[in-house]
Amino acid sequence: MKQLLIFIVTLISVMSAWSQGEILFEEGNKLYNEGKFAEAIEKYEAILASNEHSAAVYFNLANAHYKLNNIAPSIYYYEKAVALDPNDREIKNNLAFAQNMTVDAIGSVPEVGFSRIYKNVVNSITYDAWAKIAVLSMLVFVLLFLFYHFSYATAKKRIAFVVSVISLLISVSSVFMAFQNYSLYNDDKPAIVFAQESKVKTEPNLRSEEAFRLHEGTKVQVLDTVKSWHKIKLADGTMGWIPSKDIKLIRKF
Repeated sequence: MKQLLIFIVTLISVMSAWSQGEILFEEGNKLYNEGKFAEAIEKYEAILASNEHSAAVYFNLANAHYKLNNIAPSIYYYEKAVALDPNDREIKNNLAFAQNMTVDAIGSVPEVGFSRIYKNVVNSITYDAWAKIAVLSMLVFVLLFLFYHFSYATAKKRIAFVVSVISLLISVSSVFMAFQNYSLYNDDKPAIVFAQESKVKTEPNLRSEEAFRLHEGTKVQVLDTVKSWHKIKLADGTMGWIPSKDIKLIRKF
């Protein structure tokens, strides 16, 4: 009885929070349409403060910042929206417009050869999807193996054996792909520079030599962390150390 009561209270709390989030979202949209972008931002941020995260909220929040010419916040929230809904073209288009406002022009070094093919295959679906394929393939393997064991027809046994072996190989490969996808996801730590101008150092301390400077809105990849410093890598492969306070991690929800 006590567990049921706890479940009911939790369910009511979740529904109440969801309802409040919907109200704030509609209020934010109304303010945005009226051109009151700063007030709209407050409504969207209130939704995030209640631990409700969605691509729609981040997208609208980014749009409001974009209207106010807030470069770093607009790019940051567009990137968070993309992280939650990577197939939405409108989000990506708006992100491209926002990126045109950045000062730093950094070229990218495209991956080629086997490394590119490997990452494209591993990231073609999520690690959850790879895991589901692995489980389904293993189930097919077990069923076909049982069929092979109890069947008396030679032709059917041969077919069952071949297909079961293929299913086993697919299952093992999918498990490997799931682990690789998860590893790549964890190693991928994109961030956006929020400081108007940040001095990137060669070492994680203020006394070290300045390597280069970055400006707000630039996207970087975090490689390592030492105290209040992040080791970053740019799209062109350039690396350095930046104060942690100068950037915000995109995938931190």
